[in-house]
Amino acid sequence: MKEHHCSAQTSRQQAGFTLIELMIVIAMIAVIVSLALPVYTSYTIRAKVGEALSVAAAAKTAVSATCIENPTIDPLTDSSAGYSFTPSKYVASIGFSGSCRDPVITVITRNTGAPAPINLILTGDMPDDAGRLNWVCTANTANRNVPAECRS
Repeated sequence: MKEHHCSAQTSRQQAGFTLIELMIVIAMIAVIVSLALPVYTSYTIRAKVGEALSVAAAAKTAVSATCIENPTIDPLTDSSAGYSFTPSKYVASIGFSGSCRDPVITVITRNTGAPAPINLILTGDMPDDAGRLNWVCTANTANRNVPAECRS
């Protein structure tokens, strides 16, 4: 009978995880989440701002077409460029300023998840007799929240 009792003890196997093993797994998950969450948040903000930049492409086209036809327009406005904009989910407004020699398009975002609205400033330059506008994008916020083409 003693043998039977001994063999029952030695054949008994551990089932489940120990508390320390579970705590280690939870700690590892916490470290991974703490590293990944800021990167993911920045990525989603950048994607929404990128969408705003895509919406502004129509404004760039309107300004380019208008200024190539009549480079003496000063001041440049939405109506002089024949452009109108209805606010969208991520874009609060698009406005024009400057002249056809140095046009400026200002895009103001909203609902991107950033702490404040992001202003994208698209500055055009029409070199003499080039027949086209060259655009440069800058932003009023940290580089990690804007698309690569708007990073300074």
